[in-house]
Amino acid sequence: MQPFSHFHRHLAGCGLLIAAALMAGCATTTPPPKAAPIAKPATAPAKQKPEFVPVVRYGRYTLVELAPASAQQDLLLQVVDVAIPDTRTATVGDALRHVLLRSGYQLCSVGEITALNSLPLPASHYRLGPMLLRDALLTLAGPAWDLKVDDGARRICFTRAPQPTSALIQSASNSASKAAGHVEKRPLTTEVRP
Repeated sequence: MQPFSHFHRHLAGCGLLIAAALMAGCATTTPPPKAAPIAKPATAPAKQKPEFVPVVRYGRYTLVELAPASAQQDLLLQVVDVAIPDTRTATVGDALRHVLLRSGYQLCSVGEITALNSLPLPASHYRLGPMLLRDALLTLAGPAWDLKVDDGARRICFTRAPQPTSALIQSASNSASKAAGHVEKRPLTTEVRP
């Protein structure tokens, strides 16, 4: 019987040791944070009534708000994912018309846009999206063109973007130096590739 009671003493001692360690580990406390003084407003704020949002129940657990989405109100915010038909003679104008097919807008046919329409379509523009319609149009036109939107007639037009004056001066000096027979020298890159 002696070995059995010796085992119980060791078991009780281990149990007390584990309980003491758990109690000490959980007994750490942090001082409460000091609260900043709250300034009372001079006048009591007027209680606002909650805004009424009309909803309709679809199914057992789904409520749908009866309001148009932002892309339904501003058509240029709709998301498009476009693959331009693969032809070797595709132009920027063809791509713009393809992007605008189901958008509710049409491309205007007057003004400077004829110069943009006749440009060849870059290979990287055959697949666009998903992106906003506005971003797709700006991507196709490029930075040299400004987007003009007539929401009343739902027409999209492009005009040439004004060039900065510093770029005009620099291009004039570059053309003058090339005309004088100067050779443009570019610095060699010393980039190390792994």
